[in-house]
Amino acid sequence: MDPGIRDTQLRQAAFDHVNRLAAVRGGVLGSADLAAGFEFDGERIPLVNPQRGIFKPRQMAGLLSIRTVFPRQGGRVWYDDQKDAHRQIYAGDDVVEYAFMGTDPNSPDNRWLREAMEQQIPVIYFLGTSPGRSQPIIPTFIVGWHPERLRVELAFGAIIGASAEATVPAAPERRYALREVKARLHQASFRDAVLAAYGGRCAISHLPEPRLLDAAHIVMDADEQLGQPIVSNGLPLTKIHHAAFDANLIGIDPDFGIHVADRLLEIHDGPFLEIGLKGIAGTRIELPRRAEDRPDRDRLAFRFEEFKKST
Repeated sequence: MDPGIRDTQLRQAAFDHVNRLAAVRGGVLGSADLAAGFEFDGERIPLVNPQRGIFKPRQMAGLLSIRTVFPRQGGRVWYDDQKDAHRQIYAGDDVVEYAFMGTDPNSPDNRWLREAMEQQIPVIYFLGTSPGRSQPIIPTFIVGWHPERLRVELAFGAIIGASAEATVPAAPERRYALREVKARLHQASFRDAVLAAYGGRCAISHLPEPRLLDAAHIVMDADEQLGQPIVSNGLPLTKIHHAAFDANLIGIDPDFGIHVADRLLEIHDGPFLEIGLKGIAGTRIELPRRAEDRPDRDRLAFRFEEFKKST
């Protein structure tokens, strides 16, 4: 088979595998997902090099993926660290920067970046959202080469249905795709931060299964003054408790007490309603270990007024 055709087929298989996995994982992949790679023609193909951010499998002629890892720093809580890659993405208009590997523009890793730019090859960008977790952005293109700054520029294309034969997007499409990336990054990093603060447990039910938990905003992010994506404006809740909280069927007062709307208390229909919803009335939410991560009382008071008005 022609090496170029095989490269395209292998790249498409990688895109399809990562997209399927991301759909199951809620858009964010764990370290084990990346380490497992994918299968092509009966052979396991890696997705990343665990030791390096720029990766070309030996089975391919061109670059497959780049990666920005969210670092751990000693015993510090990860969401206190400066998120340089995130800041660049939030500040970007239609392109963002990505650093060379080392200081030699002619090293193999950096040559793969240049060749991907020259050949307009779409790649996967695994953007770290928290330690051990990454948001895949497909397709990503290298569109600028700046050896004097040891940087390349990245542009993102249409995120859904990415093709290995995709072409470099025009500026309007880049801007639209970057807005989508920002929204997804906001959701993923806020969720990871809130769940980390509470030890991966629901603040109401104490359920310790992250795949069944959401990060609920106390004050919705549409509120410019109080709706910031910070831990003290978030609560980890099971999906049903999240839905009930958003619908003001559950309220939480500034002293962390849980209230249940009368319309739920008046329903008698099965054990889950009795235990999982009606049974939480009069209890208190579980609080995170760090005082600075606890729900902001002013935000709780603001939101609790909404609950009282709706009951």
